[in-house]
Amino acid sequence: MFYHLTRSPAEALVPSLIGKSRAAGWRVELRGTDAARMARLDELLWQAEGFLPHGLAGGPHDAWQPVLLTTGGTGIGADCVITLDGAAVDPAECAPAQRVCIVFDGNDPAAVEAARAQWRALSAAGVGAEYWSEADGTWDRKA
Repeated sequence: MFYHLTRSPAEALVPSLIGKSRAAGWRVELRGTDAARMARLDELLWQAEGFLPHGLAGGPHDAWQPVLLTTGGTGIGADCVITLDGAAVDPAECAPAQRVCIVFDGNDPAAVEAARAQWRALSAAGVGAEYWSEADGTWDRKA
């Protein structure tokens, strides 16, 4: 699922995606490319309404975390992988996952191009993809 942000930052969407995934009983990997951003998201999730239990990768209890924030694939067997900032997703990760969410900033031309490249690569590998946009003020499935 590709989430095209145009009105709000990823920090507004990510807690909702994690909350829905946890409500489904899924283990989540939140994957980014920048350690400082992941640390900010760590702080945000501690303060989120409805508390979202999680941890930053690299700790002694990574294997036990219901939500693991990382800057690289962990191999923890997450049911849901959420990526930010163009973090890579291997097509082989998609088959065993219940959901893969690629969140990108539609106001950043480089992020849009990176998401398009991911769409092409995943589609070419036979992964079904959905495109969601918030352009109209609510999240709508476009394709």
